[in-house]
Amino acid sequence: MAAKVLAIVLAGGEGKRLMPLTTDRAKPAVPFGGMYRMVDFVLSNLANAGYLKIVVLTQYKSHSLDRHITKTWRMSTLLGNYVTPVPAQQRRGPWWFAGSADAIYQSFNLIYDEQPDYVIVFGADHIYRMDPRQMVEDHIASGAGVTVAGIRQPLSTADQFGVIEVGEDGRRIRAFREKPTDAVGLPDAPDQIYASMGNYVFTTRALIEAVERDAEDKTSKHDMGGSIIPMLVERGEANVYDFRDNEVPGSTDRDLGYWRDVGTLDSFYDAHMDLINVHPVFNLYNFDWPIYTEQPPYPPAKFVHQWGERVGRAVASMVSPGAVISGSLVENSIVSPKVKVHSWAHVDGAVLMEGVEIGRHAVVRRAILDKNVYVPEGAEIGVDLERDRQRYTVSDNGIVVIGKGQKVEP
Repeated sequence: MAAKVLAIVLAGGEGKRLMPLTTDRAKPAVPFGGMYRMVDFVLSNLANAGYLKIVVLTQYKSHSLDRHITKTWRMSTLLGNYVTPVPAQQRRGPWWFAGSADAIYQSFNLIYDEQPDYVIVFGADHIYRMDPRQMVEDHIASGAGVTVAGIRQPLSTADQFGVIEVGEDGRRIRAFREKPTDAVGLPDAPDQIYASMGNYVFTTRALIEAVERDAEDKTSKHDMGGSIIPMLVERGEANVYDFRDNEVPGSTDRDLGYWRDVGTLDSFYDAHMDLINVHPVFNLYNFDWPIYTEQPPYPPAKFVHQWGERVGRAVASMVSPGAVISGSLVENSIVSPKVKVHSWAHVDGAVLMEGVEIGRHAVVRRAILDKNVYVPEGAEIGVDLERDRQRYTVSDNGIVVIGKGQKVEP
């Protein structure tokens, strides 16, 4: 008989470093890639792998996330499948989730209801493809209490990640440290480290025992990566799963093993730029392992006018349904549904979210415009960064970010 598996997706993150994109929504609800929300990537990975009992733990400004999941992720009830958002319910007392481990502790009823053999605990705000079945099979074969997904990164970047240090066998985790400056390379690759992907597979008993023990520790931060995993490492019950070994159907040599933590405005922007190459670094056009999302009844994208320089065109860009490119030039950009770019406007290297409107003769360069931003005729964004810093958010790498519905000066 196949093992019973419950998937828990941790989606309560506030995402402060993504402000102003997270001013009005939880980080996993932030739109990505024109048509999607961040949470769609982890849910698609689980659904494609056949794990169809999924709970999404939410907390911070979760309305748009809850609505998206409820409208989009509808499974067949005939087979008992479901994807359901579960907000903080104060089941253990009058307090909200104090951390990711506490979120699971307060949601033990979900585990008790399903009685799974194994529990998948994945984050909700990374961009990647992964076949979780292979990780679960690896975990079952190992006999470990927990298996942690690790992605190989240069040793020089260790201070940017939660680092998994392994023993001589290359599998058993001997230390799990946050952003160390003295990390040790891997036994088979001294110039590399394992960075934690924030994805875990637990044997159910090991998860419950560790979380209960952590709940009793009043000094704990009640965090999965900072508290639970080090506890199981100390007990010798933690293994690493090398993401390099995960083979996703339809992957190309270029996007095999792609994973991005889009926790900052610059990484969010860079991940979008990974989508638009001729041979993209991350390929959304893999129909063997699709990314699912809501598909509203929008008409096809439209490109209009062809007179002199007034030609509607998009180059090296992704244009979503319902968008209208009218007598303007869009380059190296992501255009979401219902976007309008009017005549003689020029958009280059931008992420335009749903409902954005760019007025005539406007210029938008290296920018992220959240939903329903209106750029008036002749306005310039990304041309004079000093001026932009006085009005908008500008990232460390010079990306201008304008929040949902924020007014743009002419």
